[in-house]
Amino acid sequence: MSTIAKPAPQRSDAAPAPSKQVRTRLVGGRKEAAVGWVMLLPAAVLILTFLLVPIGLTFGLAFTNARLVSPEPAQFVGMDNFVALFTDDTFWASLRNTIIFTVVIVPLQSGLALILALLVNTRTRGTTFFRTVFFLPVVTSIVVVSMLWLFMYQKDGLINVLLSKVGIQGPDWLGDPHWALLAIILMSAWQAMGFHMIIWLAGLQTVPAELYEAASLDGATRWQQFAHVTWPGLRATRTFILITITIAAFGLFTQVQIMTQGGPLNATTTLVFQAVRSGFQQQQTGYASAISLVFFVLVLVVTLIQRFLTRDKEARR
Repeated sequence: MSTIAKPAPQRSDAAPAPSKQVRTRLVGGRKEAAVGWVMLLPAAVLILTFLLVPIGLTFGLAFTNARLVSPEPAQFVGMDNFVALFTDDTFWASLRNTIIFTVVIVPLQSGLALILALLVNTRTRGTTFFRTVFFLPVVTSIVVVSMLWLFMYQKDGLINVLLSKVGIQGPDWLGDPHWALLAIILMSAWQAMGFHMIIWLAGLQTVPAELYEAASLDGATRWQQFAHVTWPGLRATRTFILITITIAAFGLFTQVQIMTQGGPLNATTTLVFQAVRSGFQQQQTGYASAISLVFFVLVLVVTLIQRFLTRDKEARR
């Protein structure tokens, strides 16, 4: 008896149509992505307008003779601005002052802020009051603080009057080239150390109390506890403080603008102050852009060095 073979079912290479649930998920995902891009748009416009475009213009104008107000269009001059910049004594004075200010203010301000943080890192009565007092200069406008210290630094100002009470004749703080930059350093350290005190304080409160108890049981002194427990526990905090103080130090401008105008004899002029003065007062936009470009490279190099040192420390851990 012969059997009739049934034909094998044919395989279809076409993919099955997506189900309704899958299509709904796809549509929902596209809507979420669209909403995300719309919410990102305002921030992107601000970054483009106030960051990327100015950076691009700075790179372009640094190689031109553009002026802030001029009937003639800007012309390409190549490296002329940089040649004039590197042969300008004011530029080298500004660079020297910026480096001196940064080298001095970083350990001074961070050290004073750490001392204050250690003093207020207790649960005794009155601690909150002193924390507020130490932080008060930070919330005060830097313009107001600069004007206040401007009067205090006068020859017959408060500082010299107090020094005369103990038989010391105070110098002309802002009129003497040997004292002017130091005066700005002291004022800047006083004004901003409250901010870094709060950061140090936050770092101190992350160190486990059990480590102090164990060190105390082992007979460790206060200094030994600080050196072997507190300081290693503040590794991430001190890296953050180092970077923030350094960036702020390189951008020194307001104190110089209000208190000394870069004088006396360029003793307090900085790179940022020179760039602003060249661009707006002297209307040399191309030359100011060249200064800004050099300043950008300097900050970039310092940032890369700090990043390298931080990576090296993390690798050793």
